[in-house]
Amino acid sequence: MKTPRILIIAGSDSGGGAGIQADIKTITMLGGHAMTAITAVTAQNTQGVTAVHAVPTETVLAQIDAVVADIGVDAVKIGMIGSPFTALHIAARLEALEGVPIVFDPVMVATSGASLADDGTIAAFGKLMDAATLATPNMPELKRLTGEDDEVSGAFKLVSRHGCAVLIKGGHEEGAALADALVEDDNITSWQGSRIDTTSTHGTGCTLASAIAFYLGAGLPLAQAVERGRLFVRMALHEAAGLGHGHGPLGQQNVRMDTGLGLRLNQVTVTGKDYAKMVAFYRKLGLKQIVDSEENLYARFEAGATTFSIQCDPEAEIGDTVAVYFECDDLDERVEQLARSGIPFEHGPRNQPWMWREARLRDPSGNTIFLYKAGEARRFPPWRIDDSELPEPAAPAPPSLEELRSGPTLSKKPRELS
Repeated sequence: MKTPRILIIAGSDSGGGAGIQADIKTITMLGGHAMTAITAVTAQNTQGVTAVHAVPTETVLAQIDAVVADIGVDAVKIGMIGSPFTALHIAARLEALEGVPIVFDPVMVATSGASLADDGTIAAFGKLMDAATLATPNMPELKRLTGEDDEVSGAFKLVSRHGCAVLIKGGHEEGAALADALVEDDNITSWQGSRIDTTSTHGTGCTLASAIAFYLGAGLPLAQAVERGRLFVRMALHEAAGLGHGHGPLGQQNVRMDTGLGLRLNQVTVTGKDYAKMVAFYRKLGLKQIVDSEENLYARFEAGATTFSIQCDPEAEIGDTVAVYFECDDLDERVEQLARSGIPFEHGPRNQPWMWREARLRDPSGNTIFLYKAGEARRFPPWRIDDSELPEPAAPAPPSLEELRSGPTLSKKPRELS
């Protein structure tokens, strides 16, 4: 699979939360190659923007020409534009990139409230939307672009006027429930979700647009690209480090295996007998516990970018009982393709009570394999616990003199090493 080459045309954020910096982190973590044409240099942090310096139009165009001529481009993401003159010339350059998907995030105001586009630049956004595949305004931006109070009517106005699809982002809505809607000329696709409790929201729009551009550059249809881009943003919000004293940056650097292209080995479950001893052992080993379901004798841990879990049964015969899980975002399509190729499944994709959808099969040796799709529910289920609030596991008692006397001598190999 080739690496998607994504050209980012946007401003620089010295605080690393939005703009070029957020775009590069997003595309890199998803597995793409990020290239840049910087339109402006800003001095900003989590609390606001203190200075903006627009890059001359000819320099912006030179950056675009340099990467297109040598490396090539599979998709383009446009963010902050330094001036209306630059916007018009960028649009003209992009018209020459036939067949290349373009995602335009019409940046007008920073999360802190600082203005990042004057009236002339906003007026020139129309030319960029004429060239775009998708525009991703938030609700205030959509209202300013269209003058419509109704978001759907405003989105259809842009679709009709410019020929691009429009993603209505619901992050500015009040309440715990959120909804985003992809408006195309003949279709509306919507997604619902719950608000993630964090003030680290600086760069959400940049991150979403870049993730969508990556997936479009990888060849995914628009709706699938939006769906996976949304998941990346949500996981990055969960992973935000809480930096700064204002609206902090997202945690793109920790979203490594929750969404992406192809199969990802990221969950292993082993069987045990004694729940308390198993939990204590793996916590002591250094894994971070995120689920503690003692009544079900089940615990889950984070192991870097993957998770590891134990399922205990006091009566179980311990043997080759490891179940291997491969997460894939295209679960149903992949299972159908594999079944058509002759691979038998014990059961096809099913929604499970633990909020996963999974299909089960066995390898030629009889090992249990699951293909599954969990999204947020693998690492951020509603019953996720805070590992730091759990008591430290007690240190094991030293062996008694009798146990030392009856234990293996130095001349004998331990059973597990023999």
